[in-house]
Amino acid sequence: MAEIKKIATREGYGQGLVELGEKYDNMTVLDADLAAATKTGMFKKAFPDRFIDCGIAEQNMMGIAAGLAAAGRLVYASSFAMFAAGRAFEQVRNSIGYPHLPVKIGATHAGISVGEDGATHQCNEDIALMRAIPGMTIINPADAVEAKAATIAAAEIDGPVYMRFGRLAVPVFNDAQTYQFVPGKGIVLKDGSDVAIIATGLMVNEARLAAEQLHSEGIDAMVINIHTIKPLDKALILEAAKKTGALVVAEEHSIIGGLGSAVCETLSEALPTPVVRIGMRDEFGMSGAAVELLQYYGLCADNIVEKAKLAMRLK
Repeated sequence: MAEIKKIATREGYGQGLVELGEKYDNMTVLDADLAAATKTGMFKKAFPDRFIDCGIAEQNMMGIAAGLAAAGRLVYASSFAMFAAGRAFEQVRNSIGYPHLPVKIGATHAGISVGEDGATHQCNEDIALMRAIPGMTIINPADAVEAKAATIAAAEIDGPVYMRFGRLAVPVFNDAQTYQFVPGKGIVLKDGSDVAIIATGLMVNEARLAAEQLHSEGIDAMVINIHTIKPLDKALILEAAKKTGALVVAEEHSIIGGLGSAVCETLSEALPTPVVRIGMRDEFGMSGAAVELLQYYGLCADNIVEKAKLAMRLK
């Protein structure tokens, strides 16, 4: 059996930018002195005249992005999630969100998997922050193939888009030749009738592994990849709830305000269903190896298996 390739989703972001640059002459990419880490350096190398390094001034960068977008440019602005969503929140809200400008924000190094950089850089609140901005589309790809496709698709989405990418290399399970990204539409990776595992980002592959383990124990689990958290595919969530009667939501983000919250909000309004959420609790992270941190905080297949059994008992 061939070894599964592992690539960070930020790599797919960089590749997508280059492909877009070949298509759109009016495209500009901005970065905040992190081009090597965010992978916007790929675009810089290919199109140096359309790349602007704004320095360590993320708030100013978002203002520049807004101005360029208002002037008709296709703009992608990039930094670490902690700075793009956190430090520059006011500028994203007021200069980009309020006028509904088509600025596409590439936020890398999100979540606990930033690892050794520690709690100050482990942004587990960004989805919650961006969800609260009216008209903001939020995308959290599961692998590098999906990340590239999402980056390209974002160019055609009306208004601002927040795209979340990781530092850690994660398994690539989508086929680059056949994969199609449809904004706002979840993907059923495996059908099932006993419990539905709804996941986003790097937790999608963990959900796939958990489903295999559950199958070996006689439990038929549905696995859904929610790459677009806003707008949420409510129809698919409700369909999964009706079919299984129990859900697990797994995300590398705080359980407050993220995908788990969005799913619970949907179900509470239309179809109350037992839901068990997996994510960062009401706590900050700590410094450590990314894989060990994910295991420590329960962001792994083993914990999904246990929580799936719990969700089934709550039916």
